[in-house]
Amino acid sequence: MDKLAVFSGNAHPELAENICKYLKVKLSSALVSRFSEGEIRVKIDENVRGKDVFVVQPTSPPTNENLMELLIMIDALKRASSQRITAVIPYFGYARQDRKDQPRVPITAKLVANLLTTAGSNRILTMDLHAGQIQGFFDIPVDHLFAVGVFIDYLSKFELKDLVVVSPDVGGIKMARAYAKRLSAGLAIIDKRRISPEKAEVMHILGETEGKNVVIVDDLIATGGSLIEAVEALKKARAKSIWAAITHGVLSGPALERIDKCKDLEKLLITDSIPLDDNKKHPRIQVLSVADLLGEAIKRIHNEESVSSLFD
Repeated sequence: MDKLAVFSGNAHPELAENICKYLKVKLSSALVSRFSEGEIRVKIDENVRGKDVFVVQPTSPPTNENLMELLIMIDALKRASSQRITAVIPYFGYARQDRKDQPRVPITAKLVANLLTTAGSNRILTMDLHAGQIQGFFDIPVDHLFAVGVFIDYLSKFELKDLVVVSPDVGGIKMARAYAKRLSAGLAIIDKRRISPEKAEVMHILGETEGKNVVIVDDLIATGGSLIEAVEALKKARAKSIWAAITHGVLSGPALERIDKCKDLEKLLITDSIPLDDNKKHPRIQVLSVADLLGEAIKRIHNEESVSSLFD
């Protein structure tokens, strides 16, 4: 592991530290600060010539700040003659605009992919992309991990009977099916019509949820509007208990307030792909760590071993 170096920006140093604990290596030193006018200042504090470098930086809010930090760190490492640079992006921001669904709109997921490649990334390691096809926006290798195993390990402790996995929309069926298969559970889908980018109206539920313990699975929760709509619909359909397992806890705007008011939601499980601020902590929000999963992927990439078993 002498040739391995793990760096972190300011987005989530705690996750980077936990990844390093798993790898039994020390987090490499870098200065990532600001000049007086607010521009990002980066200086790599150790020799990385010929090293296999991993930069851990989710592009979570403040998205623009964290993305620019990542790009500038990659540029600094490239100019310091790193052998290979892998951008470890547990949460890939700007992923929701992945196609032109209206006239005169950008495809920001493709733009960010281009920026990362141009900056000098040789590889991307990410988790639960908003849309799987974003992997195809890159002309460099992308390792796309899934948090399903982390959630299932936690849920299996409760031995929930009559379990049904619920997809909050038609687009999430593939993810929900993966959970249902691993948990030997039923599958249901919420058919919804979106009124605006922030608000969705639930139409009806496809599948049997009456008297069942249900788990809603999704890739991210932002304002929480869709989740609360889903919980209310499932409660009307007489679901016994309602859980949610959502990989990326963005929790923006009125999300915390909505979760607090929604007493029918038993527990919201999220991962530490995004740091959870103290003001966003809630007794019904449980954070599960993906540090070991990312650490194992980094170890296998560094040793040129297969990572495919981690994709399941």
